Amino acid sequence: MLTKKQKNLLMFINKKLRSSGVSPSYEEMKESLNLKSKSGIHRLISALEERGFIKRLAHKARALEVVKLPETASANDIYNSFSPSVIKGGLDEEGVETNEIPVLGKIAAGTPVEAIQNEVSRVHLPNNLEKNGEYFGLRVQGDSMIDAGISEGDTVIVKKTDTAENGKIVVALIDDHEAMLKRIRRKGKTIALESANKNYETKIFGPDRVKVQGVLVSLYRNF
Repeated sequence: MLTKKQKNLLMFINKKLRSSGVSPSYEEMKESLNLKSKSGIHRLISALEERGFIKRLAHKARALEVVKLPETASANDIYNSFSPSVIKGGLDEEGVETNEIPVLGKIAAGTPVEAIQNEVSRVHLPNNLEKNGEYFGLRVQGDSMIDAGISEGDTVIVKKTDTAENGKIVVALIDDHEAMLKRIRRKGKTIALESANKNYETKIFGPDRVKVQGVLVSLYRNF
């Protein structure tokens, strides 16, 4: 059983790791919990490590790994900390590619753009993805999914499908001519397309206006 501060720190570390791939600094952790000194953070980290929730990585400064999340973590905690796996180092990094997939133009992560376009380039499909599906890439414009670890300029890898579970980030086609990268939620006869940025409003549509084109599974980022 974690205390409220232990859980909040664990979720903050998890979100930071998923969005940037780097552990937060002690200063960032202190500010996130509104603590006055870093000694409190040291005690919380030690407690999380003793309980098996995190692990310190040897020979790396301020490097932490989240081993597990508490069973009492809410769906909102998990959704807000979700981000796709990031293939770091750019599209030419060796050792992460197998077969190539097409990049079909740009998709807005803020405002709609025209529906998926023709192939503009190709990228390598990461080795860790299943090869029994069909995939395509899209370049991200806008910042509405920034809190899910998706930034402007990223190339998202999408698995083609016409269905998606609630909470998944999808390519949604609106009225057969506008495509969005959003988190999907269904309630009754309505479909909500949510941004991962508090500056953007959730968009609500009738079920006949939205078609799922694919589910986000990974992304490439140039550094």
